[in-house]
Amino acid sequence: MKTANKSYLARQQDFVRGWYVVDATDQVLGRLAVRIATVLMGKHKPTYTPHVDTGDFVVVLNADKVKVTGRKSETMVYQRYSRYPGGLKETPFERMMERHPERVLREAVRRMLPKNALARHMLTKLKLYNGAEHPHQAQMPDPLPS
Repeated sequence: MKTANKSYLARQQDFVRGWYVVDATDQVLGRLAVRIATVLMGKHKPTYTPHVDTGDFVVVLNADKVKVTGRKSETMVYQRYSRYPGGLKETPFERMMERHPERVLREAVRRMLPKNALARHMLTKLKLYNGAEHPHQAQMPDPLPS
């Protein structure tokens, strides 16, 4: 008698979250965001399950020193909408880097996550800091694997 193959589905209580730290100095925005989004989703683990948040925490240092290639710094625009008529606000990339440089990386990562409530929970595990210091030393974060 042959038994059926069984698929592994992770449960929330079955795993322990890890902590990773990455230095964003002189790293390309999109390439860094892909690595971070993969870790937040948990796709770097063999226990990845799409409907469960199996990802780890990511601490990003020097988020203000991330770079973009080509003419993106001149042409990229961030849009948000207030839900009122005529409420479209546009912020150029350069102004966003001056005022809120950590939001640039957060938006890039957010757009690479699934578009659902689980992704909003995944995004809370992303910790962004403009300097080289962070308050998460107690979690003993490891360097982000390449």
